Amino acid sequence: MFLIDMLISLVFFILLIICVLVGVA
Repeated sequence: MFLIDMLISLVFFILLIICVLVGVA
């Protein structure tokens, strides 16, 4: 379960970075 939670957090973090980059660009 810990691995699944880590993957979900990683995906959410990546999506957040993409949104920030798109907002800046």
